[in-house]
Amino acid sequence: MPQTLAAPAHSELLIKKSRFIGCVQPMADRASAQAAVDALWKQHPGAAHVCWALLAGGQSAAVDDGEPSGTAGRPMLDVLRHQDLEGVLATVVRYFGGVKLGAGGLVRAYTDAIAQALLTAPKVTLQRMATLQCAVPYALEGLLRREVEAAGADLLDVQHGSLVTLQIRLPEAQSAGFVQRINDQGQGRVGWMDAG
Repeated sequence: MPQTLAAPAHSELLIKKSRFIGCVQPMADRASAQAAVDALWKQHPGAAHVCWALLAGGQSAAVDDGEPSGTAGRPMLDVLRHQDLEGVLATVVRYFGGVKLGAGGLVRAYTDAIAQALLTAPKVTLQRMATLQCAVPYALEGLLRREVEAAGADLLDVQHGSLVTLQIRLPEAQSAGFVQRINDQGQGRVGWMDAG
């Protein structure tokens, strides 16, 4: 199952006098990632490069920022993919030390900077969520609220009309069992609607 990060994690490598400052952090989308990279440039105005890779919401990016093509962004992106991460931005700030590393050396340096940061990064498993919506008589509202709480689900919305309409979010893997339990206890008095 894909994972994301609970919090940012950092690494720092010194290779042939060049300093590589790696960071991995949770990131929702490309616009947020670009803002984070822009902030790094402000924090490190003397840096030679700020290379980055992003996997978020089905989007990916690999930016070499002036390093030889394919030696920075792509290797960083490969590390994220290899660890089955989603919603993560990887950045490496490089201060040039005066010694060229060559293409192979650069790939290793950028890969290692991200791999080292990921060693200490707290990871959390991503779950697909399902949103359910049902209508019940007022007499069943209390029962449904107790079941939602017992399942550890989120009650997103409650509307009171001729019936009580509840919108619930829970892990997709639990949704079928939850619906079955509610149907059994509701004895045919629960109406399910498309929450889309």
